[in-house]
Amino acid sequence: MNSRPKIPLNVPAPRTWDARLARRLVTPLVNTWVTPNHLTTLRLLIGVAGALCLARGGFASANAGAFLIVLSNFVDHTDGELARIGGKSSRIGHFYDLACDALVTVMLFVGMGIGTTHVGALKVSPGWLGAVAGVAVALIFFLRMRIEDMAGKAGTKQASVGGFETEDVLYLLPIVTLTSVVTPFVVVASIGAPLFAAWVVVDYWRVSRRTARLAAVPAKEPETSQMWASE
Repeated sequence: MNSRPKIPLNVPAPRTWDARLARRLVTPLVNTWVTPNHLTTLRLLIGVAGALCLARGGFASANAGAFLIVLSNFVDHTDGELARIGGKSSRIGHFYDLACDALVTVMLFVGMGIGTTHVGALKVSPGWLGAVAGVAVALIFFLRMRIEDMAGKAGTKQASVGGFETEDVLYLLPIVTLTSVVTPFVVVASIGAPLFAAWVVVDYWRVSRRTARLAAVPAKEPETSQMWASE
């Protein structure tokens, strides 16, 4: 008797273009030994290789690193899509994915800072500026994870316009390396990332207060139980 392949779970279509392409690519993997964690690990390895290339500096290495970071960012969508359509979601896998996202992003900024040339007008080494941006990004990832624990995934949903999300700005990284504006990019990131982290801190504080307020409100008893108590 021939065993029929399992049909992927009926889940909504992805909102973004890269996630749609990722779903098409991973659909044949639904009934195989490949798990979402395998794809997360692949994303991590590609991202680390990209960050190391950026840290080497030079036109060729920087562009190779930018390409690898773009590829890593795309592969990041494959694990989630495989988990959704294959019914392979797990809490451990979710946290592993978030940890890899944070690590790759932090190493990206630190690598760019190390690999860029020092400009005389800068009083601080670009490596330190990259580290500042990386630490701010790590804080953002941590707080978003905490917000998700309190408010669910809807509380951390990224803005989406025309099939693109906020994080898709990383697809423009090769433009930065091809035009040799890595140093200004690191400087801007060292300012913008902490500012965005401050906004996330405020959002985290707001969600924490709302969650605590809801937890303090006693649950309203159903009308039926009140009737039974009075009878």
